[in-house]
Amino acid sequence: MMQHQPEIAIIDANTLSAIGLQTLLEEIIPMATIRTFSDFAALVDDTPDMYAHYFVSAQIYLEHSSFFVERRKKAIVLAAESQTLQLSGVALLNIYQDKEALVKSILRLHQHAHQQGFPPEAVPPRGHLEHELSPREVEVLVLITKGLINKEIADKLNISLTTVITHRKNITEKLGIKSVSGLTIYAVMNGYVEADRI
Repeated sequence: MMQHQPEIAIIDANTLSAIGLQTLLEEIIPMATIRTFSDFAALVDDTPDMYAHYFVSAQIYLEHSSFFVERRKKAIVLAAESQTLQLSGVALLNIYQDKEALVKSILRLHQHAHQQGFPPEAVPPRGHLEHELSPREVEVLVLITKGLINKEIADKLNISLTTVITHRKNITEKLGIKSVSGLTIYAVMNGYVEADRI
């Protein structure tokens, strides 16, 4: 049986913003097919109803609200904090956050979408990697995602600093992920931590 790949549309006239969001989404939801559109007409020329989600700029959302209101559960508006008051009842993504906060917001939206029937196949199953993490490595990974430094992890798990460093090295080698944000994405996508807890 073939796995369903979720399709995501980004509709934003700001090319740099659209490409940046596309790159983040490809990291977070590797199974998804992501298309960008510079305006609403380009989306309509495509197959507009095939998308699981629409990441749409606030301007385009407001100009074509009749289309998006019907698809409110699928629409995520790219907005500044100041625009959130105009758009109640819509999922919002504050685009003026630092990268870490932005990743966490996207993960929360993605996790919420799963509860609303987003295809579960979009999340790679735990254990899909050749080298699965040991239970202790998972404990270290979870503490890394919570922002603890090596010494704090050692104290919390009652192990030596050298052991923590060895576990971190093993985790990054097994997963091929070096950044804390990348490890956080992995931990959330594999169910080791909930997006709300990071």
